[in-house]
Amino acid sequence: MNKALQLFENKRIRNAWDEENEEWLFFIVDIVEVLADTDNLRRYWSDLKRKLKAERNQLYENIVQLKMQSADGAKYNADVANTE
Repeated sequence: MNKALQLFENKRIRNAWDEENEEWLFFIVDIVEVLADTDNLRRYWSDLKRKLKAERNQLYENIVQLKMQSADGAKYNADVANTE
């Protein structure tokens, strides 16, 4: 999977090209950081994701996990979604 970095309002938006589905996947936490005014980004996303699941929101169904290397060198699963 080809990984890249985009900038929006001087903030990073990590993304990856999914060759199998021929689409870009974007790291949701990065998008939430740009859109939400919060000091606890991961908690904000966790609460929002739980709410979407409880409401059976279609957005929740489009979220997938992708292993991404973090700053400490370890690989962690991260929530990603396409532009839909």
